Amino acid sequence: MESAPGMVAGEDDVCAPYLAKLPVTGAAVSLFGGSAAETLVSATDDLAARLDELQFNLGEGPRWRALQTRLPVLVPDAQSAADHGWPMFHRAIQGTKAAALFVFPLSVGAVDLGVVELYRASPGNLSRSGQATASVLAGQTSWYLLRKILNLSSPETDPVLEPALMSRREIHQATGMVLAQSGATAAESLLLLRAYAFAHDLTLKETAASVLEGRLSFDPANGGPGGRTLQ
Repeated sequence: MESAPGMVAGEDDVCAPYLAKLPVTGAAVSLFGGSAAETLVSATDDLAARLDELQFNLGEGPRWRALQTRLPVLVPDAQSAADHGWPMFHRAIQGTKAAALFVFPLSVGAVDLGVVELYRASPGNLSRSGQATASVLAGQTSWYLLRKILNLSSPETDPVLEPALMSRREIHQATGMVLAQSGATAAESLLLLRAYAFAHDLTLKETAASVLEGRLSFDPANGGPGGRTLQ
């Protein structure tokens, strides 16, 4: 087994240690829960960011399974036709360089913080030592992010991290408006936004903007539970 990697997460880039210590092509770190719900903190490249955004928009993919199970999710052949349980995400990544996906949960004790999503341009699984290294890195990243979240409103807040934590504020505000309009739960309201975005070939941010600007309503009085675009 490899020795524990020397890492102080976040000194430069929370994703950089994963590329330095593991045989992966790209990485992304996302936060979930609380005021920083489903926020992309950092990504090493455009594809890593796109993989994160696709899963956020579609509401399916390996990161959701990692969050639910609190266990790593390893997909050594992401381009294969095997049924992984996320058909829309699988179709969306066809033809990309994401040949293998490895997602590790970020948690501290009973607190679930998010996930680190790794991809590789060639198929194949992580070795046992690679999985152990990724788990150590994920633990260090978790503690770093937890400290930053707790200090978010303090003068010591990381000036790079703070804007990232708030980058999806509009989506969360729109979710609250859909909740009030539809009477659904917060989770159901976000699903309504995702479903509308997917059905109309929009991004989740575009759909949220329509809600916030009053152009889209999910009030049954304005056209039923599926929502209605208002003039």
